[in-house]
Amino acid sequence: MSDASNGLKYRRVLLKLSGEALAGDRGFGIEPAVVDRLTDEIRALHEMGVSLGIVIGGGNIVRGALASKEGMDRVQADYMGMLATIINALAVQDLLEHKGVETRVMTAIRMDELAEPYIRRRALRHMEKGRVVIFAGGTGNPYFSTDTAAVLRAIEMEADVVIKATKVQGVFTKDPAKNPDAEFIPRITFQEVVAKELGVMDAAAVSLCKENHLPIIVLNLEERGAVAEAIRGGAVGTLVS
Repeated sequence: MSDASNGLKYRRVLLKLSGEALAGDRGFGIEPAVVDRLTDEIRALHEMGVSLGIVIGGGNIVRGALASKEGMDRVQADYMGMLATIINALAVQDLLEHKGVETRVMTAIRMDELAEPYIRRRALRHMEKGRVVIFAGGTGNPYFSTDTAAVLRAIEMEADVVIKATKVQGVFTKDPAKNPDAEFIPRITFQEVVAKELGVMDAAAVSLCKENHLPIIVLNLEERGAVAEAIRGGAVGTLVS
């Protein structure tokens, strides 16, 4: 890891990626070219000296909440979603290690042949040694989203910020994909996010951030260098605090 961390506003970061981000335009599965570009960005953050944890969703393979609406048992569907996050974590780990970035996948559900079980003190030690830690399996409990898992791990890892990387510029007054008149919001409070139901993260995740004074930055993952610029303190995306 380099000594370039002096210019960083946030030294320890939890990066939350949606599973859909790995699927690219296909919308399903894992698109190797997309993961290749994504891991280039992660490697660049690592080389900046950022202490980095990652949580990846599983929506490119299965969405537990959606499956339950279609008649599947919610608990069963959520466990399937947790397994999907582990598949994604292994894919990202493989490409990162091919690029010389030392990583560890830690799972909330024990899978000793594939990854380490999540143990907080061990995860902190990995980060202190400069390894990128990918937290998989959500919280290990049904009914909790990967957004909540990301915030929980960020608090446990004593992260300075949660960066939620999406397919849009940040937070808008309405869904910009459906409403051309939607206005971009550069800064907003936790209370406003919940009161206006802006869908930045689920209410449990936002509440945890508020209670622990943990800021969230929502930005567009497809903008090259956006995450790095945000970590340096640049005006990128939306700051929720």
